[in-house]
Amino acid sequence: MGFSDIFSDFYNSMGFTELHAEAPPEEEKEDDEGGDDKGEEKSDDGDKEEGEEEGGEEEGGDDEGGDDEEEEEEEEEEPEDPKPKLEEQCARSAQCAPAKHHYEACAERVTKQHENPNHKGPKEDCVEEFFHLQHCATQCAAPKLFRQLK
Repeated sequence: MGFSDIFSDFYNSMGFTELHAEAPPEEEKEDDEGGDDKGEEKSDDGDKEEGEEEGGEEEGGDDEGGDDEEEEEEEEEEPEDPKPKLEEQCARSAQCAPAKHHYEACAERVTKQHENPNHKGPKEDCVEEFFHLQHCATQCAAPKLFRQLK
């Protein structure tokens, strides 16, 4: 017994099977290639399949009734969340004007950095300024939001 025989025996003992995910079942191939007798059997099977399909359509009709109920639920209007609108109004208000000014100035600097590839200096982002603006807007909008929700 040679060295390659050991590996081939080991491989064969593992029992790997070939899987064909997109290949049609072998029975259908035989029916297509077969003679007249098989064609008649195929038509008999086709009648059974048509009957099954008709039954499937009836069952599908029941499912459609369930879809109508889901559509009705989807059609019901959900209350609109006032929080984003309130925060946007607060971000534009005088209370958050300094934070917004710092954020916009930072955004301009970062935009210029991206446009100029020869920029020498620290690369910055506006995360800190953005969070300051969001914090201000949230603090401003919170009392208004709670008044609306009561």
